[in-house]
Amino acid sequence: MSQFVRICSVSELPVTDEVGEFTVEGRTLCVAHIGGSIAVLDGTCPHEGGPLGEGIVEDGRVVCPCHGYSFDPRTGASEQDSSMKAEVFESKVEHGELRVKL
Repeated sequence: MSQFVRICSVSELPVTDEVGEFTVEGRTLCVAHIGGSIAVLDGTCPHEGGPLGEGIVEDGRVVCPCHGYSFDPRTGASEQDSSMKAEVFESKVEHGELRVKL
């Protein structure tokens, strides 16, 4: 059964329009702070395994630093390949902490 687990405190979140990389229960996650909203994606790019949490935010999308593939932070959809999708996790801020459902 999936449960919400702590990623970080609110004070550790990336600044607006940046991403950060966090490891939770052995899984690397990309936390994106885009336009005041927080999204949590799998930290590994589905294209060729690049580190999404080390990428950038461009035009409201998370961009992988390796080959420039970009992903919608809400749906995980890629602009470059409609068959490719980054996994997006349910998340919430609760009691001053970001939590993700794994």
